[in-house]
Amino acid sequence: MENNKERNATGGESKSTGLWNPYVAGVLLGVVLLASFLILGAGLGASGGITRVSAYVEGTVAADHVKNSEYFGEYYGEDKTDNPLRYYLVYMLMGIVLGGFASALLGGRLKGTIERGKSFSPALRLILALGGGVIVGYAARLASGCTSGQALTGGALLLNGSIVFMICVFAGGYATAWFVRRQWHD
Repeated sequence: MENNKERNATGGESKSTGLWNPYVAGVLLGVVLLASFLILGAGLGASGGITRVSAYVEGTVAADHVKNSEYFGEYYGEDKTDNPLRYYLVYMLMGIVLGGFASALLGGRLKGTIERGKSFSPALRLILALGGGVIVGYAARLASGCTSGQALTGGALLLNGSIVFMICVFAGGYATAWFVRRQWHD
């Protein structure tokens, strides 16, 4: 991992950020995606792993209900004995969490904080983040995939729908930023 330097107001280097070089990280992500295609015959995405973890957790509480549900039941197989956690995206999800933790620890950035603007209280920021996460999670399952799968896997395959989708995501992000820019004045 390379420690990038931030520039201060005079253009000189100020402090180390402990972040990876984005070009190196991008190339490594591409190598991981290529390895996923070559080894597993499938791309990357996050929502499939989260859904299977949800099926497992709910299955520990109400096993018969989950195994017979139309939505989660398929993760238990036809004979209803399979473990939904035995799926490559679950392991990828664990790797994301562990890798992010290791990167923050090694980069000296592991600390408890809530990223927010001055005009938001920590409680409001957490409520809005949770609400946004629920909406995005629901939309990802409704669409049978998440933005990471759409952008990484679909983009790598040069699928027209994925390219149009990502253009719309960025355009929507820029358009929305205009409305909330005053909230992040610090």
